[in-house]
Amino acid sequence: MGLSSDNVHGLILAVSSSAFIGSSFIIKKKGLKKAGTTGVRAGSGGHTYLYEPLWWAGMISMILGEIANFAAYAFAPAILVTPLGALSIIVSAVLAHFVLEEKLHIFGVLGCVLCMVGSTSIVLNAPQESPIHSVKEVWHHATQPGFIVYTVFILFLIGVLIFYFVPRYGKTHLIVYVGICSLMGSLTVMSVKAVGIALKLTFSGSNQFKAYETWVFAVILTVCCLFQINYLNKALDTFNTAVVSPVYYVMFTIFTILASVIMYKDYESQNASQIVTELCGFITILAGTFLLHRTRDMGNDPPKEPIFQSPQVSEAPSSPLPISRR
Repeated sequence: MGLSSDNVHGLILAVSSSAFIGSSFIIKKKGLKKAGTTGVRAGSGGHTYLYEPLWWAGMISMILGEIANFAAYAFAPAILVTPLGALSIIVSAVLAHFVLEEKLHIFGVLGCVLCMVGSTSIVLNAPQESPIHSVKEVWHHATQPGFIVYTVFILFLIGVLIFYFVPRYGKTHLIVYVGICSLMGSLTVMSVKAVGIALKLTFSGSNQFKAYETWVFAVILTVCCLFQINYLNKALDTFNTAVVSPVYYVMFTIFTILASVIMYKDYESQNASQIVTELCGFITILAGTFLLHRTRDMGNDPPKEPIFQSPQVSEAPSSPLPISRR
């Protein structure tokens, strides 16, 4: 099954988003390093980076990436757009290797390849969405019994996590904060898609902002974003970013795809072979993502002394071996 024109547009926007977001981390880090040489570093509480053009270039790149990601959901199903977020990790890792001289370990290269293979599998088997001509159609999908049950269940789980688990285990168990972000994130994406479709139709001449449903989705989007950002900040402030990022990506992607499948019934246009191939592609991306994060600092480690040496080597005068430039 070939890609529809909307899926192609969504694919281009999603890949562009990953390129902008992935490069933004590198540009901002270059700006932070440069600002740190003339003032107090950001890690020590300084804000001299605000006067550094490179840091602002990175921020602009990130904003452009988020706009492209927002637009991608208006054209393509979440099952296509969301997993492609892993490509930003590849862009960031590759640019860090060449620009920041943060060496990419061989297993990191393997992680990049796995992400590319998984992304290709998902793209080639992405479902075709039925055309949506008004935001009222999106509202109809959102008010179906299946998605209402999903929403109520998600809100119940979030309530339990916030009022019972956060006070007891929030500071010690990563899954609590990340779980809240991921569960709320699935509702955020459904709202983003609704508002994105409303904007797309409005720009094409059919004003959707006359309908109250558009404003309801906009309010839901704002509330969900605030909750998500709040608890993601708590997770990043409490736990290691290298652990938070892959776990959040996995959980967020799983719940987003689940919400999309329930709301839009993407699977109805697919056969069993395509669904299984998409699942395999998704699992491949997850494996690549974890491998990238697990080994991202290994390329910068100094070479360790060999455990076993021959007597001839141990008796020879020591001479430093050339090591890769850091």
